[in-house]
Amino acid sequence: MLRDITIGQHFPGNSLLHRMDPRVKLVLTVAYIVMLFVGSNPAGLAISIVFLTALYLTAKIPLKMVARSVKPILPIILFTAVLNLFFMTGTSEPLLAWWIFKIYREGVYYAIVMAVRIICLIAGTSLLTYTTSPIVLTDAIEQLLKPLARLHLPVHELAMMMTIALRFIPTLIEETDKIMNAQKARGAQLDSGKLSQRVRALIPVLIPLFISAFRRADELAMAMECRCYHGGEGRTRLKQLRLHASDIVLAAAAALVFAAIGMSNLFFERIG
Repeated sequence: MLRDITIGQHFPGNSLLHRMDPRVKLVLTVAYIVMLFVGSNPAGLAISIVFLTALYLTAKIPLKMVARSVKPILPIILFTAVLNLFFMTGTSEPLLAWWIFKIYREGVYYAIVMAVRIICLIAGTSLLTYTTSPIVLTDAIEQLLKPLARLHLPVHELAMMMTIALRFIPTLIEETDKIMNAQKARGAQLDSGKLSQRVRALIPVLIPLFISAFRRADELAMAMECRCYHGGEGRTRLKQLRLHASDIVLAAAAALVFAAIGMSNLFFERIG
């Protein structure tokens, strides 16, 4: 299960999406997340799925990566769907009634909508890290948050911390997997027994994991100090972020897709 977590991983490539300005990708990712909640109708979700599939094909990233990124949160998706299925009331007669549970047509609809929405949310945000390296992502976040520096906020430090945290997710996952395999080799029962027993069995995993995380943080801080790192003051960049014509074209195409999602929502509200 831990090997299936792909958050924070980067897949180098030379596709149009890889070469896209990271600032535009960040803005479009946020806009896509907003439109997922705005276009909560079948047509809007269908457009969102088609648009996301086209982006994955453009980036030449296998669609099976979507399944790998969704697999770890599958229990959350099922739990959310079940809540909407059994606790969403409707105006018509229930499709199924058993004891205190009643399933309405609206409950089935919202259960499917929420499941699809969460899957698209995870797949959309994962695509950002798949096609953007951590260093470039740091520069993009810093550039977008630059106006807040006038309020004396440590913009560079905030961007650096966010990117370091994102970058070390795969490392910590790999470390956790190694520790769990080592504990299993010593006879630890991590996958069997009651829930309370499984929780207690995780203590020998969490303690060395925290020690390893603190050790890595200390080594990283020492390495940055040895390289005379003093924040963003006076820092130069090898590659400057510049908008290209392809970025503007892709942003305009994405804006048209988002407009179509918004229009579909207005259309369904009128006919509803």
